[in-house]
Amino acid sequence: MKSSPAIQAAIDLTAGAAGNSRENPVFCSGGTACVLTGQPFDTMKVKMQTFPSLYRGLSDCCLKTYSQVVQKVVGLDKQAKLSDLQNAAAGSFASAFAALVLCPTELVKCRLQTMHEMETSGKITRSQNTVWSVVKSILRKEGPLGFYQGLSSTLLREVPGYFLFFGGYELSRSFFASGRSKDDLGPVPLMLSGGVGGICLWLAVYPVDCVKSRIQVLSMSGKQAGFIGTFISVVKNEGVTALYSGLKPTVIRAFPANGALFLAYEYSRKLMMNQFEAH
Repeated sequence: MKSSPAIQAAIDLTAGAAGNSRENPVFCSGGTACVLTGQPFDTMKVKMQTFPSLYRGLSDCCLKTYSQVVQKVVGLDKQAKLSDLQNAAAGSFASAFAALVLCPTELVKCRLQTMHEMETSGKITRSQNTVWSVVKSILRKEGPLGFYQGLSSTLLREVPGYFLFFGGYELSRSFFASGRSKDDLGPVPLMLSGGVGGICLWLAVYPVDCVKSRIQVLSMSGKQAGFIGTFISVVKNEGVTALYSGLKPTVIRAFPANGALFLAYEYSRKLMMNQFEAH
């Protein structure tokens, strides 16, 4: 029995939840596989981005669903396979929508991760370090729109970043497949491909992510400048290297976390498709 596009989309979404996290980020940032492998390094990354002087020297998977939109735009038959470039474009398109969910969740996450440093530096008064306390504080001081501080930075990171993320993943899968079907790849090539995709993403957009973290964390102590203003301030006062504070733990995290993400996604999806088509 052949599954309908709606069933395939539901399976893709469920498989994505099993593997994805957005650092989702999040974003997504997310899912268990990526969270378990990447969360400690993510906390380290955000702390180093927002308080580099304190830590100097310290060493999400709806692609298949959005692929159908790309197929329609480029005029492909529904059964046709997307090229690696078209898959990358689909991931980039999906990320624009994911950013609307990622921004509020990453705002809360980043503030929780740096609450101790903000308190000890005197930028904020002592407060409860819980998700609910952060949410209440944002609603009380800034209103519902306060959850979208850093949205422009999130979009600037996600759209080009996910093009490179999925592009790196698909190109790596094509390389390992060597003319065979990419669906037949084993766990090691899948993990390596996912790791390559993660590395491509973070090397390209890390300075943007650093600015995003600064805006979302430091806005606890007062209104911050927008992306351009924060970017110029960091470069002027701390130098270009400050934009790369925390890159090392991020790169260390990216390979195993994204390898686990795609491995969980591909195998979960394959298992569910086989179960569905067997009935």
